[in-house]
Amino acid sequence: MAIPVVAPDLCTGCELCVDIAPNTFQMNEEGICEVIDPEGDDEDAIQEAIDSCPSEAISWEE
Repeated sequence: MAIPVVAPDLCTGCELCVDIAPNTFQMNEEGICEVIDPEGDDEDAIQEAIDSCPSEAISWEE
């Protein structure tokens, strides 16, 4: 099963992922996106967050 992962060094902190899939992503203390529940939102919402990330910091990992 694929899960979403974030490359913290690429994240710019725009928060689009949190706006789109708030049950999957949150911003940490440093303003960087992190996965809080890889199954928190449906796959379509997670994919939309991945596609919307301007820095391409989010991807699927097997």
